[in-house]
Amino acid sequence: MEFYQKEIGLPAFNRGFHLVTPLVLKEFPEIRNIQCGFLQVFIKHTSASLSLNENADPTVREDFESHFNQMVPENMPYYKHDYEGSDDMPAHIKASILGNQLLLPITSGDLNLGTWQGVYLCEHRDHASSRKLVCTAFGQV
Repeated sequence: MEFYQKEIGLPAFNRGFHLVTPLVLKEFPEIRNIQCGFLQVFIKHTSASLSLNENADPTVREDFESHFNQMVPENMPYYKHDYEGSDDMPAHIKASILGNQLLLPITSGDLNLGTWQGVYLCEHRDHASSRKLVCTAFGQV
């Protein structure tokens, strides 16, 4: 069994749900060495998250953003943590709901995802900076 790990820097994205599967595969070519194993993707932030979902129709990502903004609104009078703006506490809540890591199967050197599945960076801040992912691939070579 082999292990590979790399920290990948993502550029700053606008608030919303962004497909980053191609970027992860480009920046972490060691995945190709694994014949049977897993890729763990972890985001090192508390106001952004990761999800696995529809990769073909961009309106799915738009609907996710609309839904989460309704489900976790800004400017609620009971929020105390608002040092960085009205999107601060909602961003932390959204990130907790969606999660900070994914575990994806690798088969024959490629991600073994469903036809319409892709990795999303879920950016919950209005003016986010770059984000960092820790990617760990492990399995039989």
